[in-house]
Amino acid sequence: MHRNRTRHSMEQQFVELIQEPSGEFENFHRMSLTDFNYLLSKVLPLISKQDTHLREAIPAKIRLAVTLRFLATGDSFKSLHYLFKISSQLISKIVVDVCKALNDVLKDEIKMPVNEQQWLEVENGFKNNFPHAVGVIDGKHIIIQCPDNSGSEYFNYKKTFSIVLLALVDCNYKLMYANIGSQGRISDGGVFKKSSLWQKISSETLNLPKPRSLSSADKANIPYVFLADGAFALHNNIMKPYPGTHNIGSPKRIFNTRLSRSRVVVENVFGILANRFRIFKKPIDINIDTVPIIIMTCLLLHNFLRKSNNSSHIYMPPGIVDTYDENGVLFQPGTWRQNVDKNCALRNIAQIPRRSTLSATQIRDHFAEYLFRNN
Repeated sequence: MHRNRTRHSMEQQFVELIQEPSGEFENFHRMSLTDFNYLLSKVLPLISKQDTHLREAIPAKIRLAVTLRFLATGDSFKSLHYLFKISSQLISKIVVDVCKALNDVLKDEIKMPVNEQQWLEVENGFKNNFPHAVGVIDGKHIIIQCPDNSGSEYFNYKKTFSIVLLALVDCNYKLMYANIGSQGRISDGGVFKKSSLWQKISSETLNLPKPRSLSSADKANIPYVFLADGAFALHNNIMKPYPGTHNIGSPKRIFNTRLSRSRVVVENVFGILANRFRIFKKPIDINIDTVPIIIMTCLLLHNFLRKSNNSSHIYMPPGIVDTYDENGVLFQPGTWRQNVDKNCALRNIAQIPRRSTLSATQIRDHFAEYLFRNN
């Protein structure tokens, strides 16, 4: 099989894929040919190899195609070996090299706002449902095969092995921040407390807008906040739901409903990732040092494809995300929910009760009363 592989045969295989009239290329790589060629032009200097006197080098476009196919399907290196006529050992090296190159050229795809005006632009997407919200924070366990000699370091409360992904997203399903690689035994909140995002929040160096009133009729100055679930601690800049059940129409019930409705955007982001990058369809069985590199590639590609005029409709086809009516009631669940099963590598984090400061509690109560009055 390998002896029959030539540069001409690989080029021909690529040409045949492009010429398929049924959109096979887009399905094969989760992007348009235009964006594929754009990425190829960016990574070409980083992934090209020299021919040797024994064998011609694998062309850069094939290296990129192999990597994107691996991320899109989660196929084993052995399966890709039969498809591309490249040895499993070489594919494992190609995937890592290309992912590192993609991470380098796409590194600016995930970035946080740097000034007050940019934060207000993010808040603009949330304010009709939850004023002063400037993003949604959440985390997922990414299930992996047990790393060699790791002991209980990656062993989590679900009795699986994992690393934790912490993400901050905006209302347009784009990531603004990602932290990858903390051991699975650490809780969501514990990962957050060790992150650079928390350091900037606690040191007030995020350049968030100054606290101001929620409306002209409201005199209290309320800070801008990130929305989270019960795994995080309540903070002046972090709002999470009230615990327990509450009467329909009560301020606490309305607060929880509004917060949950805004937080669904991060559920959709993780659902899209699991649906479009099938590397997440089952526990990831590759070297533990490589897992964060591959995950970051998926996150960067998510943002890149989300904003692309050529590939957004391919990566996020109509109906893939949850649809709500004008009253904010779920109208149609996203199709990603039908294609992500319980064996998915992305799993929820445990919610742990945490003691809150008085000021954070008062801010949450003020939000609840305001949302109740304006419901």
